Amino acid sequence: MQHAVGSPLPPPHQPGQGPAVGWSPAAHHPGRPPGPASAPVPPPAPGLPAPAPPAGPQHASMPPPPDTTGHVPLPPGGPVAMPSPPQAPAAPDPAGTIIAVLLIGPAGAGKTSVAKHWADHRRVPTAHISLDDVREWVRSGFADPQSGWNDHSEAQYRLARRTCGFAARNFLANGISCILDDAVFPDRPVVGLGGWKRHVGPGLLPVVLLPGLDIVLERNAERTGNRRLSDEEVARIHGRMAGWYGSGLPIIDNSQLDIPETARILDDVLARSIASPPQW
Repeated sequence: MQHAVGSPLPPPHQPGQGPAVGWSPAAHHPGRPPGPASAPVPPPAPGLPAPAPPAGPQHASMPPPPDTTGHVPLPPGGPVAMPSPPQAPAAPDPAGTIIAVLLIGPAGAGKTSVAKHWADHRRVPTAHISLDDVREWVRSGFADPQSGWNDHSEAQYRLARRTCGFAARNFLANGISCILDDAVFPDRPVVGLGGWKRHVGPGLLPVVLLPGLDIVLERNAERTGNRRLSDEEVARIHGRMAGWYGSGLPIIDNSQLDIPETARILDDVLARSIASPPQW
């Protein structure tokens, strides 16, 4: 069968075979001058490297640009640094943590002054809740501490503690830390830690502020109104507070410390309590 164009088609290419021997591409391009037939490359002589095939002008190989993949430049290579050792976990920062603190101590220990200073100098919003202040919300019928402990004063104390606990939970739920202060006794369940844990929660961090007896007597003498107690009552309360020694709770003796120094030590104590909460 003859084609319209006089040049014959190449023999069919069989799978697994190269182009047919003797067929020259120049035969199908009349405008291209015929070149010499490609001669087979002779095998190299023993001991000599094989000659490289001649590269025509259209097949000259160009080395790729260094450090490139396609058109995307690669960053220069460099030595791999040694991995740095793992860092030790950072110590807890109580100044920036939302926490609830219960500052315990006898009358004249400086609980309220330290609590206010500590709350004033934190990096996160912090409220101070004084149980004595909440108790004094009751005006008519107030159970005066100087009248002694009875059913009336106990009922008002329980009510004030429950109110403080509700306020603390509400503050914490809204991202505000709080510090509460109260004269909690280690040997009296009614005025003890159990009620605070029940009303605030087990995450409450108790810290005892316990200076020497001479210090609390001196500070009590500077008080006025129903906040001032008799020396005998102050000595009795201070003696019972000594029961906190050996309880496992952190104790700060601020006999020789001013308010800012005590607040700084309180931060240190709280950092340890956050890392390892006391069992109470």
